[in-house]
Amino acid sequence: MTQQKVKRVRDLVDGVLLLDKPVGLSSNDALIKAKRILNAKKAGHTGTLDPFATGLLPLCFGEATKFSQDLLEADKTYVTTVHLGVRTDTGDTEGQVLETLPVQVTVEQIEAVLARFRGPIAQVPPMYSALKRDGKPLYEYARAGVVLEREARNVTIHKLELLGYEAPFLRLEVTCSKGTYIRVLGEDIGAALGCGAHLNALRRIGVGALRAEQMITAEQLVAHPAPLELLAPVDALLRSFPKVDLTPELARRFLQGQRLPLGKEPEVVTPAPYEGRVRVYQGTRLLGTGVLGEWAILAPERLIAAAQS
Repeated sequence: MTQQKVKRVRDLVDGVLLLDKPVGLSSNDALIKAKRILNAKKAGHTGTLDPFATGLLPLCFGEATKFSQDLLEADKTYVTTVHLGVRTDTGDTEGQVLETLPVQVTVEQIEAVLARFRGPIAQVPPMYSALKRDGKPLYEYARAGVVLEREARNVTIHKLELLGYEAPFLRLEVTCSKGTYIRVLGEDIGAALGCGAHLNALRRIGVGALRAEQMITAEQLVAHPAPLELLAPVDALLRSFPKVDLTPELARRFLQGQRLPLGKEPEVVTPAPYEGRVRVYQGTRLLGTGVLGEWAILAPERLIAAAQS
């Protein structure tokens, strides 16, 4: 007689884990491990980090998953080490060396080249990426030796700062828009310097308003006797939005999906003349997000289920 496997009962866990992803672990594997440790029913991450990269990987649980898209759209900040003079097929240290060239560049030449990459630029996505063509990731074509044409995409480099240069290693801090490939940026900088390059190391230190100082290591997560205490609240994802605090009656109507003319409500302070997305509370209770429009009319957007019960 075969013994029937008992299905594990998961808990309703709400919050955000700001994980310091270690090198060698994929973002999906990191999510699976954290979900198991927290015994969480629902989880998702907010954009992947390559296995060789480390740093800030926000993992969302329960109600926080409703707002994970906001971090996918957010700017990211990285510290990276670019190895000049060596090109690899993946653009990073995990690839096969394609070419080695002498490195004879000065700090002045580096600064002049970096200036060319600040602001709006066009990037050609790498073959070793998860972008899909005909339902198959580009990296599968690359591993088969197939190179496909890729259209350049517009991204923005908000900040590109030289942290240090000890030939052949170049340390940079980069803040960029969504969709930016730091591997491609490193390769393009190397090409502009005439010596080629690849990424030797990559560490993410910021996602939107979230910063590395708030991170939890994998070891801390495993060792903590009450790991749920390590979660940041759901609204940690929304701190960049202005706050609106509603009265109990307005909160009830907001949770029913009603549009609220807050300009006619003297008890409610609105971030006038701001128009756009806001985080909405009733006291200390997060209700969700809304869109504040003309005449301070608040329209519900994404609501917290627990607030409705």
